[in-house]
Amino acid sequence: MSSLTLPPLRVLTGLPASRAAVFDIVRNFTADYDKALIFNKVHHELNQFCSVHSLQEVYIGLFDQIDENLKLTLQEDLNSMAPGLIIQAVRVTKPVIPESIRRNYELMESEKTKLLISQQTQKVVEKEAETERLKAVIEAEKVAQVSEIKFGQKVMEKETEKKISEIEDAGFLARQRARADAEFYTANRLAEANKMKLTPAYLQLVKFQAIAANSKIYFGSEIPHMFVDSGAKWSGAAVGITDTFGTDLDQDRD
Repeated sequence: MSSLTLPPLRVLTGLPASRAAVFDIVRNFTADYDKALIFNKVHHELNQFCSVHSLQEVYIGLFDQIDENLKLTLQEDLNSMAPGLIIQAVRVTKPVIPESIRRNYELMESEKTKLLISQQTQKVVEKEAETERLKAVIEAEKVAQVSEIKFGQKVMEKETEKKISEIEDAGFLARQRARADAEFYTANRLAEANKMKLTPAYLQLVKFQAIAANSKIYFGSEIPHMFVDSGAKWSGAAVGITDTFGTDLDQDRD
């Protein structure tokens, strides 16, 4: 990756607490143990990392992972070569790239940022549209539910009115039937009573009462009609009455 310049690296290390371990490290790798075990190794590992990744990945995509990857790789080697020597941290500064490439990356980042903003704006617009749609659906459902409730109320009112009308009609019919039954019973009883009254003695009494209530009575041996306006049907009765009461009336008159 010839177009990329790596700045100096910073590696923080810690010696083991044991003097014997420190003596072994210095004896095996001299006092400049850090050059052989760490600095030469870290540049080699960084070159290996850059060789298998693109400029985009080293400069942007995977740059935040370089520190941790180098630390783990170095510590793994030290555990076998210099036990007790610890890599506390690795700090890799942002690589230096040519100005033209940097501008391209800045432009790419700017475009990427614009794209992200556009995508976010689109999501916001879609979310707002979805919210409005849901509000419209909820409002429509509410209106439909209200209409359904009102319709149900009207149906219940009509059913209640129908039941009330049926009850009133049934009551009226029952009253009319009771009245007709009462009138029929009264007429029946009256007819039975009249039938029981129609005896010969009762009929004779009625006849006499009718005669007594008449204001015009004619006396004599020959009376063709007792009641002028009553017709011939009472002529025989008049003769009979005369025969019956004539003597008494004549005696009273003498």
